[in-house]
Amino acid sequence: MLPGLHVSIRRGYLAAARTAKAMGADSFQYFPKNPRSLAVKTFDERDARACAAFCRENGLVSIAHAPYPLNIANCRPEARSAQILSLLNDLAIAEACGSIGVVVHFGKYRGRDPLQAYKNSIQCLDEVLARWQGRAKILLENLAGEGTDIGMTFEECAQLRRLSQYPDKIGFCLDTCHLFASGIWNGENEEEVAERGAKSGYTEGLIAIHLNDSLFPSGSRRDRHAPPGGGRIGLTRIGRLLRRFERRDIPAVMETTPTDGAAPDALIGALKELLLPDGCTTDGT
Repeated sequence: MLPGLHVSIRRGYLAAARTAKAMGADSFQYFPKNPRSLAVKTFDERDARACAAFCRENGLVSIAHAPYPLNIANCRPEARSAQILSLLNDLAIAEACGSIGVVVHFGKYRGRDPLQAYKNSIQCLDEVLARWQGRAKILLENLAGEGTDIGMTFEECAQLRRLSQYPDKIGFCLDTCHLFASGIWNGENEEEVAERGAKSGYTEGLIAIHLNDSLFPSGSRRDRHAPPGGGRIGLTRIGRLLRRFERRDIPAVMETTPTDGAAPDALIGALKELLLPDGCTTDGT
C-alpha cells in the first residue's frame, strides 16, 4: 500500500502535492473545496492540471474528500439538487487533479424507515453518475455508527454498489478507525474481517484506506480519530489487518497527524515499514 497523509489546498492543488512529496508520502488526500459547504467551486484548472502532472512525475496517488454536509442517505428532493451539483463539482476537481476518486461517507439517516436511507443513497449516486463521464470514482466510506445505524458493514457498502446502475464508477474507502469503533473489528479478529470483506464483494472494490487509529475502544461507536499508533488500536494491529486484505498500490492515508511534536514524515516512514508484505524491508530485501 501507499502511505500518505491529508494535506491542505490553502496554497493550491499543486502546492498540496508538493507538500505531500516533501513529507515522503506516496499518497495524499485533500478537500477539493471548503469542507463545510456544498457550494460549487470555480477552480483553477491550470493549477489542477499542474497537480496531476506533478503526481505522475513523482509517483504520487491522490484522493479527494467530499465536504462534510454531503449526506447521500438523507438526500431528500428539496436538498438533492445542491448535493448532486456539489458532488459533480468534487468529481470534476478530482479528475483535473489526477485523483482516483472522491471519498463520500455512506450517510446518516434519522427517519423511521431505514430502507428509505438506502433508496435515497442509490438515487443520489445514480443521478450523479448518470451525468459523470470521467475516470474519477465515488469512494464509499464505512461509518463508525455514531448517530446512525447504517453504513457500518461491508455488506451494506457492497450491496449499494451492486444496486447502482453504475457499479463500475463506485469503489470503497475503508476507514480503520470506523471499522474498529463500529465493533466489526475488535483488533484481534482480522482474519474473520478479511474473509467477510472478500465474501461480500467489498474487497474487490477496495480502492483506498483511511489509516486512522481510534481514541475509543472497539464497539464504542464513537468516531474520534487518532494518528496511527496513538490510540486504542496500535500500529501492529493496523498492520495485521491491512496485510490480510492483500491489496497493492492503493493509497493508505492518515487523516490525523501527531500533535505531540513528532514529525509526520517520521510516521510515514514507520507506516511504509508497517505496510510491507511480511518478510520484506524498504530496501527491497
